Amino acid sequence: MSNDDQESIIADEGALGRLVKSAAPRSGSLVCAVDTEADSLHRYRESLCLIQFAVGDRCVLIDPLAIQDMGALAGLLAGSLVWMHGADYDMTMLRRQFGSLPETVYDTQIGARLLGARKFGLADLVLHYFGIELSKSSQKADWGKRPLSPKMVEYALNDVRYLMPMGEKIVSELKAKGRFEWFDESCVAARKKVLERDDSREEAWRIQGSGRLDRRGLAFLKAIWQWRDTEAEAWDRPSFMVATNRVLVDWSVALADGGQITLPPYFRPDRVRRFREAIAAVESSPESEYPDRPRGRRRRRDAGFDRRLDLLLKKRDDVSKGLDIDGSLIAPRASLESIAAEECDPAELLLNWQRACLGLEG
Repeated sequence: MSNDDQESIIADEGALGRLVKSAAPRSGSLVCAVDTEADSLHRYRESLCLIQFAVGDRCVLIDPLAIQDMGALAGLLAGSLVWMHGADYDMTMLRRQFGSLPETVYDTQIGARLLGARKFGLADLVLHYFGIELSKSSQKADWGKRPLSPKMVEYALNDVRYLMPMGEKIVSELKAKGRFEWFDESCVAARKKVLERDDSREEAWRIQGSGRLDRRGLAFLKAIWQWRDTEAEAWDRPSFMVATNRVLVDWSVALADGGQITLPPYFRPDRVRRFREAIAAVESSPESEYPDRPRGRRRRRDAGFDRRLDLLLKKRDDVSKGLDIDGSLIAPRASLESIAAEECDPAELLLNWQRACLGLEG
C-alpha cells in the first residue's frame, strides 16, 4: 500500500480527532459527503466496516473496526449537511452506529431522478456529469478484511469523491426547473423514514412470498427460517448462503402438500439432521400452534373505485410525461389505490409536492 493510501485511512482516535478539528467549520454548518461499507455479503451479523468521508478537496476512509470511540465523528456530522447517494442504506448504518442521523441528508439519487434520470446509479451519474467511468471491481468485496487492498481503497474513495460537486450540479438543475423544494421535501421524508423504521426482528420469518402459504405452510416456513438463522449464525455467514428466501418458501409449499425435500448434497450431515428435526417438530405439533395468516385489510371497491383510480393514474401519467420523470416518483400505484378506495387522506401517503402535481392539495 502506498503512502498516499496510508494517509487516506483514519484508523485511530488521535487521527480522527485531528480530522474532525480540521473539518469543523468556523461558522455555519459543515457540508460534506459520506458513504459506508459493510460486510453484509460475508458475515451473519452485519457490521459497519468503513465510513468514507469527503470535505472540501479531501477524501478519507475512517475505519470503525479500528477506532473504539467514534463519538467525535458523530458530533461533527450531527449538525452537518451531508451528501449521500442511495442514502437509505447508509443512513441505516449510521443510525445503528451513532443512534442518530445528520441534521440534513441530501441524496444525489433522489435529485437525479427528479431531473428525469433513468440510469441513476453512482457510476452512471459520475459518467454523465464528469465523463469518468468508475470501476465496479470491489462492489462485493469483503470490507471486514484488513488490510484493505489499494484497489479497494481507490474504489471506496471514489464513492465520495464526486458527491459534493455532483450535488452542486444537481441542485443548480433542480432550481432551474423549479424542483428544488420537491427534492428537499423528499430528502427530509427519506431521513424521517429511516429514523422511524423498526429494526426489530419480530416475525422476520414472514418473508416475501409467505402470503401464499396456508397455516401449515407458515408453520414449516417459521421452523426452517429459524433453522436457517441458527445455521447462519453458527457459520458466521449471511443467511442466504445457507438457503435463499425463495428456496425456503418453495420448501414450505412442498412440505405443506406432504412432499419430500431433497437438500443440497453439499449440506453437512449435522446440518441435514437439524433440518429434519425442525420439520419433525412441526409435523408433531397440533394445528392450534400453527401461525395465523395475517388478516389483510379488505378494500372497499364500490362502483366508483375503478373510475377514481383510472382518473388518478391518468393524471399521474400525464404529469409524469410532461415533467419527464418516472410516474412512481409522483405516486406509487398502491398509494393511489388507497386514495381511490377512500381508505385514507392523501396527506397520509403523499408529500406536498406530490399532491400538488395531482391536484390533491385540499
